[in-house]
Amino acid sequence: MAKQADAQADKYAATDAGHTGERLPPCEPCEALAATLNRHLRAGLCRDERRVEDLFQALALSVKEQLLDDWRATRNADNDYGRRQVAYLSLEFLMGRTLGNALLNLDLTDEARRCLTEHAVALETVEEAEHDAGLGNGGLGRLAACFLDSCASMDLAVTGYGIRYEYGMFAQKIVDGFQIERPDRWLKDGNPWEVRQAQRALTVPFFGHTESYVDRNGRRHMQWVGTQDVLAVPHDMPVPGYRNGRINTLRLWKAEATDDFDLEEFNQGDYAEAVARKNLAEQITMVLYPNDASENGKELRLRQQYFLSSASLQDLLRRYVRRFGEDFSQFARHNVVQLNDTHPAIAVPELMRLLMDVYCLEWDQAWEITCHTMAYTNHTLLPEALERWSVRTLGHILPRIMEIIFEINARYLDSVAHHWPGDGHKLAAMSIIEEGPEPQVRMAYLAIVASFSVNGVAALHTRLLKDGLFRDFYALWPERFNNKTNGVTPRRWLAHCNPRLAALLDSRLGSGWKSDLSLLSGLNAFCGDRDFIHAWREVKQANKQALAELVSRECQVQFDTAMLFDVQVKRIHEYKRQLLNILHVIHLYQKILAGDTEHMVPRCVLIGGKAAPGYAMAKLIIKLAGNVAHMVNSDPLVTPWLRFAFLPNYNVSAMERICPGTDLSEQISTAGKEASGTGNMKFMMNGALTIGTLDGANIEMMEEVGEDNFFLFGLSADEVAAMKRDYRPQEFIQRSPALKAVLELIKSGHFSLLEPGIFEPLVQAIESPWDQWMLAADFDAYCQAQHRANELYRNPERWAACSIRNTAASGRFSSDVTIANYRDEIWKGA
Repeated sequence: MAKQADAQADKYAATDAGHTGERLPPCEPCEALAATLNRHLRAGLCRDERRVEDLFQALALSVKEQLLDDWRATRNADNDYGRRQVAYLSLEFLMGRTLGNALLNLDLTDEARRCLTEHAVALETVEEAEHDAGLGNGGLGRLAACFLDSCASMDLAVTGYGIRYEYGMFAQKIVDGFQIERPDRWLKDGNPWEVRQAQRALTVPFFGHTESYVDRNGRRHMQWVGTQDVLAVPHDMPVPGYRNGRINTLRLWKAEATDDFDLEEFNQGDYAEAVARKNLAEQITMVLYPNDASENGKELRLRQQYFLSSASLQDLLRRYVRRFGEDFSQFARHNVVQLNDTHPAIAVPELMRLLMDVYCLEWDQAWEITCHTMAYTNHTLLPEALERWSVRTLGHILPRIMEIIFEINARYLDSVAHHWPGDGHKLAAMSIIEEGPEPQVRMAYLAIVASFSVNGVAALHTRLLKDGLFRDFYALWPERFNNKTNGVTPRRWLAHCNPRLAALLDSRLGSGWKSDLSLLSGLNAFCGDRDFIHAWREVKQANKQALAELVSRECQVQFDTAMLFDVQVKRIHEYKRQLLNILHVIHLYQKILAGDTEHMVPRCVLIGGKAAPGYAMAKLIIKLAGNVAHMVNSDPLVTPWLRFAFLPNYNVSAMERICPGTDLSEQISTAGKEASGTGNMKFMMNGALTIGTLDGANIEMMEEVGEDNFFLFGLSADEVAAMKRDYRPQEFIQRSPALKAVLELIKSGHFSLLEPGIFEPLVQAIESPWDQWMLAADFDAYCQAQHRANELYRNPERWAACSIRNTAASGRFSSDVTIANYRDEIWKGA
């Protein structure tokens, strides 16, 4: 590292450590980027030949150096508490690569490109050398990343709190059609963006037991003793706003042992035992979402959630006390904690513990503060996806926290009993503690009870929460529930990932759309402009070529850019219905073999996504996709009409290449199952047309763009709920010759010649009356919607006009709009 960069980082760290007196003097103006880059290359490398990876490291350090002054100034201003501070707690932040987005937001892209010309390398090549940050799994983490970008760009004092996972979700390999998980070593070359803040480390307790004591004033207190403590060491990453000087912080906690090892045991020769405590501590932040199929995996996940919540809340309280002392009467006015899904719900009893046990507040005072500080965002309608912890496990690992949860529940149930006198069933249904052979703590209920705001993430999702999953809580506290439809940042998901389209938009609309996406509505004026349509189609073709190159490199399948690009990329799950997509591919395959290609538009189908390691059905869907792709792509009679690929190791960087080159976006989840979706918005923003159900944000997207520009099909959420009571898939199969033929072909072993019977579980699931995903019920409607897409694509100018309308209608789905709603309706005063 160069000395100047170290000095700048030290100044930033010193500011964050809490200088409460005069501010640091302003730094000298930054060197030009080229000079900084060359200095880092000279000082940081000891080799004559410079690799692309070296250029990336040097450029990233140079860009970070450019923003350190503004980062420090932002922290100084926020430490004055001139407005409400927001702590955004999330177990995931799927940031992707940082360099390109930082250059865009800091207005350094052109300068960086010029700097690299003297090294004879393109900026895009250097950007490719950066590893995706392995801090998230899917939509939840990517939403958090989009929100951080919008908060900084809208000049909001928001700090993201997460975990610095040593290994990400996993690197997905496909071997003989099967998903194989490999470690995602995203930190193997270091992370040039982070600043380690060892002086701000905090201690997080685990295990032990509780004891009571009486103070000199006769008050009884509880203390948690005999604990195994773990250090939480913050590693800060900058989040630059869009050309506004604000640099917010993503604070990632790394677990470290309080002592590296027991020297006495080491000297006695017991080397393994000497480092055991260090290893146990560091396990907490080793892997994102450990497999919880085992008891050890469940315990580790609980420890991750508490580690994040405790460290983050201690950090908030420390900052507040430094500014205001131990008068907490104004804490909730100055702070709000946004819980991103149920994972950090353990923050509720932890804030109570800290206020009572550390700062000696009475229960009522601590509860009043907690209930005016916590806000909860729910991201799932699937009951099985809501966090539950056994009382036994939670009491063993976090005994003081379990005591507080019991007390919260007892006091809360008293209010339930007053609202529904004598209704024992209601008390049992709404209790935070679910009774049974193995009592469970319902973490979502805990979050609702303690939060002043509970929001869903799409209009339908919020309605279903009120009417279904949380209807009793809505009846008790209707004022707490509200909707905040998700959004995505236009900086990364249009300006950065689709520079060709961004340049075309700039030429017609100016550049203001990057910070006010509603300006894209001006594109509607060009839907009949043949010159503009021609330019639009040229951009799309160039983007399709880039996507075809990605598919060729990763899948060894050749996509033809003259064909319709039909894409579904997202986490593999039965409710997202990648299986329905594959059934349609088989249907097209059968039509081609039968010679029924009149009026058929040639298409390339791409599916990508990861299955959870323990999710057997999802893995089997991947296997079917691979086997079907092999049969499709190896038949010269089929490939002029149909090509099919499964993209391995789908991630943020892949999506940046995929969404600009997509014609048709598959958003085909069972209605009522997808909370919102954000991939649907990214595709729409980049001009893809959507084929989808009335689910999640699809409904609002169709409202914006109009039904003529959206291929709608399938049952509604209410129809799904009604049909579930007496679902008869065999009736749908018998009425659908196409579906019957598809299932018979799978049963025949055509796609499993060397693995007979391997796909029987998938067929049985489709034919089962307990199939809650309703594939048989929606198959024919899906094929009809696909036919409508086929017909429209035969008219290139009409398709392009619909594509333009989709981009024009995407302004509502900017994360800036979503964050403005959070600011005005939840984070009041931020």
